[in-house]
Amino acid sequence: MAKFYYSDDSVVVIIGSGAGGGTLANELCQKGIKVVVLEAGAMQSSATFINDEWKSFSQLAWLDKRTTSGTWRVAKDFAGLPAWICKTVGGTTTHWAGASLRLQSHEFRARTVYGEVKGANLLDWPITLAELEPYYDKAEYKMGVTRTNGIPGLPGNNNFKVMYAGAHKLGYKEVHTGNMAINSQPRDGRSRCLQLGFCFQGCKSGAKWSTLYTEIPKAEATGNLDLRPESHVTRIEHNAAGKVNGVVYFDKAGKEQRQKARIVCVAGNSIETPRLLLLSASTMYKDGLANSSGQVGRNYMRHMTGSVYAAFKDPVHMYRGTTMAGIVRDEARHDTRRGFVGGYELETLSLGIPFMAAFLNPGGWGEDFSWWMDRYTNLAGMWLVGEDMPRETNRVTLNTDVKDQWGSPVPNVHFDDHENDIAMRNHAFTQGELIYQAAGAIRTFRTPPYPSTHNMGTSRMSARASDGVVNKWGQTHDIDNLFVSDGSQFTTGGAENPTLTIVTLAIRQADYIAQQMTMRAI
Repeated sequence: MAKFYYSDDSVVVIIGSGAGGGTLANELCQKGIKVVVLEAGAMQSSATFINDEWKSFSQLAWLDKRTTSGTWRVAKDFAGLPAWICKTVGGTTTHWAGASLRLQSHEFRARTVYGEVKGANLLDWPITLAELEPYYDKAEYKMGVTRTNGIPGLPGNNNFKVMYAGAHKLGYKEVHTGNMAINSQPRDGRSRCLQLGFCFQGCKSGAKWSTLYTEIPKAEATGNLDLRPESHVTRIEHNAAGKVNGVVYFDKAGKEQRQKARIVCVAGNSIETPRLLLLSASTMYKDGLANSSGQVGRNYMRHMTGSVYAAFKDPVHMYRGTTMAGIVRDEARHDTRRGFVGGYELETLSLGIPFMAAFLNPGGWGEDFSWWMDRYTNLAGMWLVGEDMPRETNRVTLNTDVKDQWGSPVPNVHFDDHENDIAMRNHAFTQGELIYQAAGAIRTFRTPPYPSTHNMGTSRMSARASDGVVNKWGQTHDIDNLFVSDGSQFTTGGAENPTLTIVTLAIRQADYIAQQMTMRAI
């Protein structure tokens, strides 16, 4: 692995090594560009991953202090953990389930298609599906997404078979084991899925795509990557002309360091990215970097979510096999006859006994809770995920009353469900229960939302600088050598799991950055 000097102001500094940061790093390194990746978390591997839910959670999750406000259920149940993201090399690609779905055409034009939705801050993306399709093709090939490029789908486990049976009885048509970035056959030097069932705990077989053991090693092989784990960034600096020129961070030993930079790309997830931009306020940028619009931190989206579990007379063993290889896509359409705009997916989900006890009914106990836990082996489960409405008041701000271990104000995540989110969730709960009842369930259970795993929108793309934070390339409107490279860019959330789109945007952004560097434009 390369080592670059702190004083080397020719490097591109990328903050974060997940789907956006890790992919961008590899793409730039392959083009001969020197890259420094600063990752707050430690290095793990398939060998060190732990097939134990609580131990793995402690190993991978971002557990730094956070606060929460708003009327959403997560503020009541998990006030200190509004989001379940990772602090490790590879970021949340170590934890994600692998679902890789393209956003639909209408979801890039939500303001035009949905019209004015009271209480929502809808905006059309400054790019279209047609513009992204060539990059989606590249992302799917890179990630080995099943049901693309001739790659077969994964086998269906019992959890999927139950969903499939009920969904088909209800007349659903698009039901299969998903478009998954998990090898259904050996590919790219990695084995096929072994159906271990611990997808959220890091993939010990390496079958699931993660930047940890795909993009980052390939970038290192070029000799152009300097990866620095356990490096917590606290500030981005700029020169007298207002261009960013360096990053301040605490290294593994707790020593403050400064890395000079030609370009800075922030890929810290939709909570840490706006937080860092706000923490980097200066006399020139009093409200934080790239925040002339006042939109940094605003329009936080986390998808409409919830879960449905069902008990059956016979064992299902939902925990055996790939966690989320099963999907019903029919409800992802936009159809206002259902009482809401946008759509949602229904995806298989299983939790182990420890997490089931914590998440089935947070804070609940007693006879009903025990009834469900006693029948754990007879349960089937699904996750509901759909488009939630961006709102200016749903936002990430700095809580100056609470400091983290580095002395910085922690992020506060404020969220209130929009009426559209609630209507969609209730519809999805009903349809999920109907699927299980059609499959022969004896009882069903609606589970409230978990801590957010899909975090989007706090530095959103916009055609006009006054409406957002970055342009169609993820380049900030205010500072042309400062980029956002993660899900923060999302103008709206769509119904689909966001990782494939994050990777797609990173590939496209790398082409743009390389072109701009060659032209000496930045």
